[in-house]
Amino acid sequence: MSDESKKAYIEKLEAKLKEWTAEFDKFKEKAKNSETKVKEEYHKKIEDLRARREDIKTRIRKLKESSGGTWEELKSGTEKVWQEMKDAIEKGTSKFKH
Repeated sequence: MSDESKKAYIEKLEAKLKEWTAEFDKFKEKAKNSETKVKEEYHKKIEDLRARREDIKTRIRKLKESSGGTWEELKSGTEKVWQEMKDAIEKGTSKFKH
């Protein structure tokens, strides 16, 4: 993969991560204004998303530092974690829609 392609890929990841961070912030805001039982569910989801977000940040940092075969391995693993994060955001969004 060319340096330009790597850069574009990483920029795409970072942009999407910013979008997800905005969703994450919405979850936190809704949790503040929820009833106790729902608040507990929000907090569980928030903690799950926080851990996933930190994992993705770490992976993006490693992608920036990698090259060759390491890049391809990290990219593959990142895409798997990426899909899991996307699914978690979508599930949380649909579950907590009001």
